[in-house]
Amino acid sequence: MKTKREKLIRLFCSTLYISAFTFGGGFVIITFMKKKFVDGLHWIDEEEMLDLAALAQASPGAIAVNAAILVGWKTAGFAGMLTAVLGTILPPMVILTVISFFYAAFAANTYVAYTLKGMQAGVAAVILDVVCGLGKNVIKQRKIVHLLIMTGAFAAAFCFGVNVIYIVIAAALAGIVLEVYDRRRGGSHDLS
Repeated sequence: MKTKREKLIRLFCSTLYISAFTFGGGFVIITFMKKKFVDGLHWIDEEEMLDLAALAQASPGAIAVNAAILVGWKTAGFAGMLTAVLGTILPPMVILTVISFFYAAFAANTYVAYTLKGMQAGVAAVILDVVCGLGKNVIKQRKIVHLLIMTGAFAAAFCFGVNVIYIVIAAALAGIVLEVYDRRRGGSHDLS
């Protein structure tokens, strides 16, 4: 087992790398965090990563920073949380500082505009990958209630344009109700 210092260095380098080479926001970073900390390092299991991603999205603030806080805390406590956040916020701060000095040149450059359009398509593909991965995990559980919540959340957002905040709150309340029901029954809330 690595020392705590080595683990913190690995955590910092991992979050720094992920943040520096990921474009498209928090959902994209969560995908790469999953690949690194669940699939690669095995510091977190897949179920926990799903929970951390849900908490990161439901909490106020940037999803990437929220996810870094949760992953850092889970893997190395308070020091891990600070390390992961520092690794996550440094690249955007440096990049935005540089861009702010040269904003006029960047804004008028046609190639930069084309590059950003191309990156949007790539980001859409990565976000679709996240959705498919998370959805696949819900489907694998084969719990009708979870499938209904997932389907209802999709329909509310896509078909009816319901604000994501209301969807997250409703899903959280459904989770609380299921947990209370489960504890009262003394079993699992496998309502399939």
